[in-house]
Amino acid sequence: MAARRGGRRFGAWVAGLMFLLVSVVVGCRIADTDGITPVPQLLAFLPWLLVPAGFGLLLAVLARWWFGVVWALALLGALAWFIEPYGRTTQPVGPPVASFRVLTSNVEFGQAADTLAAAVRRAKPDIVFVQECDAGCDDTLKKELGGDYPHRAATVLAGSKGSLVLSRFPLDAADAIPGTMAMPGAVADVRGNAVRLQLAHPMPPLPGRTDVWRRELGELRDFAAEDHRTPLVLAGDFNASQDHAAFRRILDTGMQDAARLDGHDRTPSWPARTTPTFGVQIDHVLLSEDFSASAVRFLDLAGTDHRALVADLTLHQRR
Repeated sequence: MAARRGGRRFGAWVAGLMFLLVSVVVGCRIADTDGITPVPQLLAFLPWLLVPAGFGLLLAVLARWWFGVVWALALLGALAWFIEPYGRTTQPVGPPVASFRVLTSNVEFGQAADTLAAAVRRAKPDIVFVQECDAGCDDTLKKELGGDYPHRAATVLAGSKGSLVLSRFPLDAADAIPGTMAMPGAVADVRGNAVRLQLAHPMPPLPGRTDVWRRELGELRDFAAEDHRTPLVLAGDFNASQDHAAFRRILDTGMQDAARLDGHDRTPSWPARTTPTFGVQIDHVLLSEDFSASAVRFLDLAGTDHRALVADLTLHQRR
């Protein structure tokens, strides 16, 4: 009997520790803040917190810890609520004026340049956003794709800092967004329509560097909010999901996620080596309300820990 009581007590302690960890993360989500390390890192995997919460519920039931059962049910209810897609979706009311395809890919220090080139030849996007493209990656893409994509906005740097935008459409220069890693931009002439193109690649929320991550996501938010007159495509590796408050602030400007518009709001894109077993969607194509999106899909590329994202976009006339 004493051993049984000891086992129940131990189960309740384990369950309580699980509930405490999950409660901190859920509490930050409720408070609409990303908190401090390790909360931003755990928020990326918010849906997976259902596992410790559910296991804790089982332990609480076996231990006959009824307060713990109520605690677990409250956590599971909150997680279920927050797993729902965030932000509004607005269908454009004007007639379509142009359709085109975009692809975004983080090639992980340029290692996936060859497989990206092959994927681009298969998918035939009109605009390609490439993150972590060093000089070797740039040379490969020029050699393999240069004839099909004569227009580019590029900042070629070593390691993870280089990025570029390739386009079949003519591009006018635009100011880059300042950041630790390059985030070039341009204005494309899409069949007679001006469309702003902006690559996103803020710092990841590394321990001790979350302030940089927040600031650079804030730069993207400010960019999205500053001009609502020209249609905007903001694409890349955001190092953030809809469960991060800093990313939701970008959506609050009126931007919409192409993956969500086509029913893929929780499809994981990183880490690709464990996707879809264990992953999160941090690669996004965000659109101003001038666009509709279809045929959104994620591609597995050898040599990178990110999946590429392809989306067919339709630009609509404003009314």
